Formats: sequence, C-alpha cells, structure tokens
Amino acid sequence: METPEDQPISADATTLPLTEKRRFERLKPVYWSMISSSLAILILSQLNNIPYLAADAPLIIGAFGASAVLLFACPQSPYAHPYNVIVGHFLCAIIGVSAFQLVGDVNSLSMILAVSVAIGTMQLTHSLHPPGGATALIAVIGSEQIHQLGYGYVLSPVGIGIAILIGVAYVTNNLPKKGKWPEKWLPFGK
Repeated sequence: METPEDQPISADATTLPLTEKRRFERLKPVYWSMISSSLAILILSQLNNIPYLAADAPLIIGAFGASAVLLFACPQSPYAHPYNVIVGHFLCAIIGVSAFQLVGDVNSLSMILAVSVAIGTMQLTHSLHPPGGATALIAVIGSEQIHQLGYGYVLSPVGIGIAILIGVAYVTNNLPKKGKWPEKWLPFGK
C-alpha cells in the first residue's frame, strides 16, 4: 500500500513522488554550495596559471578553502559576513607577515605570535573569520616565495583571493529565489 509520501504531487505522470521531491529539495543547497565553491576555486586556480599574475607567489592559499566552506555552505553564519571575511583576512595577513619579520624565522614563537595575535585582533575588531588564523599562519610557515612577498602578501594572494571569493559569493548566494546575501555588510548598525 502506498503511503501519502509515495504518492505523486499531482496527477501529472511526469511529477516526482513526494519522497523524491523532498530529497531533491533537501539536496539543492548542497549542490548549489558545491557549484558555487567550484566556480570560485576555478577562477582562483585559472588566475594562478597566468604567468604575470602568479609570477612571485601563488594566488591561492589553503585558507581560501576554509573561507569557501563558510561563504558557500553556511553564508548566513556571522563568520561569513563580508566584513568578517575581508577585515579578518587582511588583519591576519598583516599580523602573520609582521610575526615572521619580527622573529625572522619559522619557529614556535613566530607561529604562536601569528595565530594568537590574529585571534585577539579579530575578536577586538569584531571581524572573527576562522580561516583568518590560517592566513596568519601561512604567512609564517609558507614557502620562500610567500616570505619574499613581505607585506605584498596582503594584496596578493590575500586581497585578490578574498575579492574573488566575496564576488562569487555575492552573485551565487543571491541567485536562488530566497537568496539575500549578505544580510548586512557591517557587523554594527542597521
């Protein structure tokens, strides 16, 4: 005997049974976040293949993968607000480069300084974005190419990368019918 969930939604023979429609509706956000994140990473990886742009260092860093999770899988999270992503990454990049230059070596002290000061600064500026901690750490433990960039690391790869991530998130998070992202650009005010 068929249960109400197994019956078609309408008399039209082309409609899906209710259970299949529910499954599809449940998975739609999963597919959308996968497509959106794929587009962002594709753009970054293709830019990385342009010799002039990626001459000194890669345009993609591991922290961008974590940012993509927040921006595309849970865009309503406070950690995925544009202010948090932009300010969090920028501050953490500056702090990471400063920690490396202050200590002058990749060691426990430079890593501890980078991550702990980055966390405290994000908390004080209300720009907490967990991948920012990785941005700070990458400035310390990154390749010689990253170290040679100095504060240029803040603009490329970090600045270019977050601009692309935010741009793709703005477009793809607003395409679905119910999409409205971001809810607000700044963490304060209306």
